[in-house]
Amino acid sequence: MTLPPGLLLGWLGDDFTGSAAVMEVLSFAGLPSLLFLDPPDAAQLAELSGIRAVGIATTARTWSPERMRQELPGAFTLLRETGAPLLHYKVCSTLDSAPGIGSIGAAAEIGTEGWASVLIAAPRMGRYQAFGSLFAEAMGQVHRLDRHPVMSRHPVTPMDEADVARHLARQTTRPTGCITLADDPEHALARLREAGVSLVTLDAVDDAGMARCGRLIWDHRAEAPFVIGSQGVEYALIEHWRSQGWLAPEVLPPSLGRDRLAVVSGSVSPVTAAQIAWAEANGFAAIPFDASTGGSDAEAKAVAQGLAALDRGADPLIYSAKGPDDPAVARFRARFGDDPAANEAVGTALGRILDQLIRRAGLRRAVISGGDTSGYAARALGVRALRALAPTIPGAAICAVQGGAHDGLQLALKGGQMGSEDYFGWVRDGGGPRRTA
Repeated sequence: MTLPPGLLLGWLGDDFTGSAAVMEVLSFAGLPSLLFLDPPDAAQLAELSGIRAVGIATTARTWSPERMRQELPGAFTLLRETGAPLLHYKVCSTLDSAPGIGSIGAAAEIGTEGWASVLIAAPRMGRYQAFGSLFAEAMGQVHRLDRHPVMSRHPVTPMDEADVARHLARQTTRPTGCITLADDPEHALARLREAGVSLVTLDAVDDAGMARCGRLIWDHRAEAPFVIGSQGVEYALIEHWRSQGWLAPEVLPPSLGRDRLAVVSGSVSPVTAAQIAWAEANGFAAIPFDASTGGSDAEAKAVAQGLAALDRGADPLIYSAKGPDDPAVARFRARFGDDPAANEAVGTALGRILDQLIRRAGLRRAVISGGDTSGYAARALGVRALRALAPTIPGAAICAVQGGAHDGLQLALKGGQMGSEDYFGWVRDGGGPRRTA
């Protein structure tokens, strides 16, 4: 037995950085993959020769359940019509979601009428699920999700529940349950299905556990083709396929070499704050963008400062805040509260700023930092599709833009709480497998 020909998987991501992370995992495992930033048309799908997985990036993490019910069915149908045996709804590895925004439960109700596996764990990224509870690494330590220094303080979806099934039960009437580390997977699945459970979360804390999850997902693809989870779904499938001898060992691409670049950041994470501080000390020009004011004058000022930095040999890093305690965060919330439209406006503005820097300075490399920011800024750049080029930290590779005005641009998308302290410098150096996060 071996892997079947053609597409193995289609995925739809609830944000752009996570969507790109799935493409990275598959591509660097030897499975060429392509990510579209808008649903592809028939002509684009016809060009998928040699591609083994195809994805669509969305900003569903910021959508209401009502908007999900309007937009997700068509995208799911499009991916099913490719003939891929698995359809993955990609969610954040720290479960960013709530009943009224980014509801994973609502997406599950839209995506499947039967049962679905839910795999959030991704040990390679410091995400672990044990006896139903999710743990996540932050700044060198592993925390239970409800005690996580970033996610427990998230401005929109603060995590106060670490049990994945219980978290999802707040968002759907579908019964939820867990296959734990102590269970025989098939026996536990039969027991849960007999009890009517339709969302089955999966424990995993190491590669062996991920291979076990991958086997369960792959063996049940005919009856449960819809899967929910982080890029851990792809890690698990790859572990299983390699254990069967169906995939060769991973050989990562080398560095792309050093080049100048521009960075825009809409993240308020303390992880990103530490990365900005490192960048300031290592040849980057940190330039604040007042998101509470915004407007064309503020954008023009940021562009002018960015171009001036490039002229003097520095790499511009334009940011809306240096972490959650930056006074800029309080000013923004005082003016806009938690209005998603305001966050979209900031991300779009940063995209316009980056667009001008790329065009006017002839840049060939750029970084967008922040999960939601990446979606809005990439759309402002007119990015149509991405393919993975070179690794950095797991989940934030350097990609190549395909199509549009910035065809060929090397672009890295980074979630706010992701990355080594020197991440921006790593991208400037061209990536490559020189260390782990």
